[in-house]
Amino acid sequence: MKALRICSIALLTLLAWSTMASAQALPTASWQKLKTQPTWNTDTALLLTDGTVMMHQYNSTAWWRLTPSSSASYVDGTWTQLASMPAGYEPLYFAAAVLPDGKVLVEGGEYNDLDQDETNKGAIYDPFTNTWTTVDPPSGWATIGDSPAVVLPDGTFMMGQGGQPSRLQVTFDETTLTWTAVESNEKADGFSEEGFALLPDGNVLTVDTEDGTNSEIYNTSTSKWSSAGSTIVSLPNSGGLGIVPEMGPLMQRPDGSVVAFGATTNTSIYSSTSGTWTKGPEFPNSDDIADGNASILPDGNILVYTSPGVFSGTGTFYEFTYPGNTFVQAPSTAAGGSLESWDARMLLLPTGQIMWMASDGETKDVEVYTHAGTINSAWKPTITSVPTSLTPGTTYTISGTQLNGLSAGTAYGDDAQMATNYPIVGIENKATKHIVFARTHNFSTMGIATGSAVVSASFDVPSTIETGASVIVVVANGIQSAPKSVTIE
Repeated sequence: MKALRICSIALLTLLAWSTMASAQALPTASWQKLKTQPTWNTDTALLLTDGTVMMHQYNSTAWWRLTPSSSASYVDGTWTQLASMPAGYEPLYFAAAVLPDGKVLVEGGEYNDLDQDETNKGAIYDPFTNTWTTVDPPSGWATIGDSPAVVLPDGTFMMGQGGQPSRLQVTFDETTLTWTAVESNEKADGFSEEGFALLPDGNVLTVDTEDGTNSEIYNTSTSKWSSAGSTIVSLPNSGGLGIVPEMGPLMQRPDGSVVAFGATTNTSIYSSTSGTWTKGPEFPNSDDIADGNASILPDGNILVYTSPGVFSGTGTFYEFTYPGNTFVQAPSTAAGGSLESWDARMLLLPTGQIMWMASDGETKDVEVYTHAGTINSAWKPTITSVPTSLTPGTTYTISGTQLNGLSAGTAYGDDAQMATNYPIVGIENKATKHIVFARTHNFSTMGIATGSAVVSASFDVPSTIETGASVIVVVANGIQSAPKSVTIE
């Protein structure tokens, strides 16, 4: 539970896809402000499957869409307002996910209309119709806040009840808009303030916030929790505030390891291969991530936003290097040096850039981070099958390997989820060089690091797309596949 800050008180532009061999390295990492800054206070953002960004307006029912330019530039993108959520649902610090059909589920909120309570409201957004539908809470759940959530490989949304010492856990049936209790009482502690990290084998890792250095794994086949061992060093931290200890994000990396960033100055690294933890480096300058963001970059480094103490001090950006496991200070946004780790959100874009937005309810600053880095070709998605002739307004199937990437992309934990582990399809016209994203849906899996297994997705060719010779790519967490030639009839 955070002290609420209220205003009244204190793709690189995507490379030419016809020639893309690897990401170009920039001399230095840098931030760029969006040319059109929001006139409203920003909050959590999610990547829709048509490549646009869906961003929540702080403490309101309103949502906005950022559409990239014809050169796939988000810096040059334009804002339009989407449909508002049901009246009375104005959440802050909520669970959310993009589902396999492209719809967006939003659940609960540590605050609702700035009231210091944890609402049990929820709603699902249909981007095809631009409409919201109310979702009733799980039976007996009076609150949904500080609640970790994840989409499992089979496409099921799973959520734990936070906000109290609760071990209650549910899955969501999108067809009936109903919940099913997970009949497991094996969890060692409550879910409050914890985050979920999907593992390559499809199971889910969490670091306990109320059970010392213990971590746990949820087996999706047996619906049981078991210990994943000690993190070696202490990661959760209450800051002496008498609250459930806070925790930082869990971020998957290309080798299958998961970096757990602490609300203390500690980090720990879990190997999904050996099932063991290794002590990681301490944050520089006594920093930590007590509620905060991490986002993986296409070269495997992780961008983090930190601040010292629990809900104190001011923010600093670092890249946590891969495979070196060191903190290297990164440049700051205009507002980054005046906020705290929990006062912002990140989102990994299809361009391989990271969008950062202030979320303190006062500051208007949305910027995009581009860095120098080299992509390992083994991490790229591949296209094994796609029609060579495409008709505007028609739906097709694209198949390939690693279409969901090797990571969730971006993580926060209990207060926000903005995973991007699903395929984004881009089409570039060879003559005009204009780039459009085709809406994807019906993902055959939501698992990560699927290796050589062939997976698939449906994609809708926009009715307004330019005709003629083109190339098509799949993008997974900012990493592009090799292009395939297609003709738009």
